[in-house]
Amino acid sequence: MAKKMRFGAVLALVFGSQIGSGIFILPATLAPFGVFGVFGCVLAGLVATLLAFIFAELCSRFPQTGGPHVYVRYVFGRTAAFFVGWTYWLVSWTSTSVVIIAAVASLSAFVGSGSDLYFAWELILLGIITAINCKSVDFAGRIESFLLFFKSVPFVLVPIILLGHFNGENIVVDPQYTAFSSLKLMIMATAMSFWGFIGVECATAPAGAVENPSKTIPRAIIIGTTGVAAIYLINNLAVMGVISGSALASSKSPYIDAIGLVMGHNLSKVIVGITFMILVGTANAWTLASAQASLGLAQDGLLPTIFVKKNRSGAPYVGVLISSIGMVPMLMFSQNKNLSEQMSNIVDYSTQVFLLVYTICSLAFIKINITQKKHFQTLLGIITTSFCTAMILNSSVISLLVTAAFVGSGIFIRPFVNVKNQEKMVQ
Repeated sequence: MAKKMRFGAVLALVFGSQIGSGIFILPATLAPFGVFGVFGCVLAGLVATLLAFIFAELCSRFPQTGGPHVYVRYVFGRTAAFFVGWTYWLVSWTSTSVVIIAAVASLSAFVGSGSDLYFAWELILLGIITAINCKSVDFAGRIESFLLFFKSVPFVLVPIILLGHFNGENIVVDPQYTAFSSLKLMIMATAMSFWGFIGVECATAPAGAVENPSKTIPRAIIIGTTGVAAIYLINNLAVMGVISGSALASSKSPYIDAIGLVMGHNLSKVIVGITFMILVGTANAWTLASAQASLGLAQDGLLPTIFVKKNRSGAPYVGVLISSIGMVPMLMFSQNKNLSEQMSNIVDYSTQVFLLVYTICSLAFIKINITQKKHFQTLLGIITTSFCTAMILNSSVISLLVTAAFVGSGIFIRPFVNVKNQEKMVQ
């Protein structure tokens, strides 16, 4: 019998899916907003915590492999579940390719900037992550638990040291934003902060591979997301308080620059190593979640049955291999300098797609609780739905079109799905 993930591995998955490149670049993106950048980070963390509660409740009620599509299927039916699940699976591994690119790019101090070997290193890293997830879900979870050390320790100790050099005069609104209202600045800062919390639902995907999922996953999601919110806040505040807003806004490596300013640049290579390990953990977490999402879809007859195949250790190796193969063209295209610059847009587009998934899951949560006359839970669902909808509507037309393309691409897959598979009964 395949070993199942325990609380520690699931908690690591929560941290791994949310703490990635955002921890290093958010201080620079929030710096122009001054104190509103700090408030925006707090608000984004609160909403992410509410979403964590919602996904915890949904997973507790429906502890099945697959994540978001499971909850949508029970409330809105199979067609909606297919498109939500397909979109979620597609954006999961698409986003993972960007993390792999960022991980190898973080090693530029060792392999050289613009190295011709980037693509080879990316393929090697992708191969290692693929092998880990093909071995077993439990093994991938244990690797994530090991990598959790590289996320938690530096992001607790470093900001404590930086806060000793905190200067509140560094946190001011950039002149180009002084004409904006306080509300507008809050909305912009919150929108930028929130993408750091993308992945709050990630731990729900492998429910079938978790011990006592109805209790283990909800605990891990709530505790983990609360911890992530605290880490983001203290680190953003510490970095913003050490470097002036103008210097921070133009910094390419704000976190490393802050450490270098306070503790010396000799630590730069250590930080590079930590950065690499953190990004590897993020890629591993998303690869695991992506494979479990496709497995759950196939088990419910919403993807071709080939995705159901597992090895002796219970790993859905077909889903892992297919998503990994799908990442290869994206890694290859990124070698073109023009396309490489455009890869950063994938992060923005992916955020909008995830927000759409969160919106639909929140609506499902609302419908469930209205039926059961649970008014407080319904209110929480209304808050998260309103927030996600506002974020989507505040995005660019291009982002909306890309989101529609992600969802619409499922039309070409739908004919190959076992549409005769009967809906499972709610227990």
